[in-house]
Amino acid sequence: MTKEQKRAILLRIIPPIAYFLIRLLYFSCKKVYHKPKEMPKSPFIVGLWHEYILFSPLMFNYTMSKDDKCSVIISEHFDGKMIAKVVNLFGLGDIRGSSTRGGIKAIKTSFKLLSKKECIAITPDGPKGPRHSVADGIVAISQKKDVKIVSYSYKANSFWRLKSWDKFLIPKPFSRVDFYISEAFSIKDFSQKEAKKIIQERLSSYA
Repeated sequence: MTKEQKRAILLRIIPPIAYFLIRLLYFSCKKVYHKPKEMPKSPFIVGLWHEYILFSPLMFNYTMSKDDKCSVIISEHFDGKMIAKVVNLFGLGDIRGSSTRGGIKAIKTSFKLLSKKECIAITPDGPKGPRHSVADGIVAISQKKDVKIVSYSYKANSFWRLKSWDKFLIPKPFSRVDFYISEAFSIKDFSQKEAKKIIQERLSSYA
């Protein structure tokens, strides 16, 4: 069996299992949402650190109306394909590309979706870090299309952290999970350096 054939099998088997386990874990947890009285209207950018991607599709589906659409920027590597399949099962779209590969294509696709009044989600420190750093993409997209950013994050009173570069957070079953969704904020009139600092502070203030 070739490497490609093995990967094709994994892409058929792993995403449905992951989808089921994530939903089961989410269902088992006590969930407390901290969000604005009124969520912003589409389009906007969802910004979150890479460590919080596990429950992020469920956060979007919980807080937004059924008519709102969101696509997640995901790397073009094989791991990214796996994540994209899982994201699709939650009803979200995927934009392939990252700061390390396919970045220009991802930005162009993001422009098109935002012009169609759809949201996009970005992990500014993905796909490989450094942890809690801000790459250029989120700044370029937000300023070029003049769309605001909303921060997503969560805390759990009992959890595991993986020994990965992002210290990936996995709430334990039946734990209390506090979800934090910020007010929308703009970086329109700031330099790139200033905008990155604002994004880093806003995403970390809810971390």
